[in-house]
Amino acid sequence: MKIFQISFLICLLVVINCDSAKDDSVTKPNTKKTQTLNQYITVLGTAQDAGYPQINCEKACCKAYYNGYEDKKLVSCLGLVDLQSKQKWLLDATPDIVAQTHILKEEHLNNSKVVDGVFLTHAHMGHYTGLMNFGREALGGKSIPVYAMPRMKNYLETNGPWSQLVALNNIELKKLQNDSAIIISTSLKVIPLLVPHRDEYSETVGYKIEGKNKSALFIPDIDKWHKWERNIIEEVKKVDYAFLDASFFRDGELERDMSKIPHPFTTETTTLFEKESIATKNKIHFIHFNHTNPAIRDSHHLKDSIQNLGFRFAKQGDNFEL
Repeated sequence: MKIFQISFLICLLVVINCDSAKDDSVTKPNTKKTQTLNQYITVLGTAQDAGYPQINCEKACCKAYYNGYEDKKLVSCLGLVDLQSKQKWLLDATPDIVAQTHILKEEHLNNSKVVDGVFLTHAHMGHYTGLMNFGREALGGKSIPVYAMPRMKNYLETNGPWSQLVALNNIELKKLQNDSAIIISTSLKVIPLLVPHRDEYSETVGYKIEGKNKSALFIPDIDKWHKWERNIIEEVKKVDYAFLDASFFRDGELERDMSKIPHPFTTETTTLFEKESIATKNKIHFIHFNHTNPAIRDSHHLKDSIQNLGFRFAKQGDNFEL
């Protein structure tokens, strides 16, 4: 019996050591105080456009929130913070912008500005409608920089209520160009990358963010990886972190034709990367979860199965050094 116990302990130590060695070579979210970082990304939300819980949802996924088993999840958004230049930016203006700008102010940087700029990805409800809070009925903003691609810029200029924000100088639109870098502070630049998506009102972009030491990819919405002119595997390998669209976990998740709302299923992305190294898989932080996606839950066996493969899930409050 003693021999069996000793053998078991040796095997357990080997497994623990192997897991530790596996993680040492990859970059993890920074859980230390943000004061230890100079430039970084902070996750301000992880849910799909309509948030979590979603309106009129009586399914078990949302009942878990109403019954006290899950926390509210803010809509997908990243914050960029540069403590050296004392500036902060949003990647997307979500319906939860009030809470997200408050988090930026109270937990990251209070520089007397609500935000130093906003980078928009596209004109779907979860990604730009937060701009209304900059207007006359709310903040009454003064020339807040809003970076947008040409169609997105034109849409805001020519359609109310957004055009009123422009007319009253609540926001100052700044035109972006595909694959052209915008330098926003010393050693920090943002590069828009066109991606295929349902472009009813504007084109859609993801962003590459390059800091002094590290870089990140943010693609919260895309139709399917194979429709993109770039190779997603190669793009992930070029950066330190990749925040990728995981709206739905797998096909059949909704009681509707999911081909009409195409996104890369989480299972599709993991299959695409299944032959890649653990270091490459560790770079991927899934984000933008629909309320039906089990990965939006704090704990779920399907989520655990993906994490066991080496992939990660973005969590509000995680910080990533740039």
